[in-house]
Amino acid sequence: MEPKRLFKSRTNRVICGICGGVGEYFNIDPTIIRLLFVLLGCTTTGIFVYLVAAVIMPEEM
Repeated sequence: MEPKRLFKSRTNRVICGICGGVGEYFNIDPTIIRLLFVLLGCTTTGIFVYLVAAVIMPEEM
């Protein structure tokens, strides 16, 4: 069995597919993840985390 991997979503994306990919990985509605990122986005750390994830996370195959 192949281990689960975290990817940016190609189908469930609004900006980069980060929240869609995290939602698919944890089997959570991506809207909830997006709301959490919006709350974190109010801080400099949240914006930094999102930008780093956008650069580091690979695209879904």
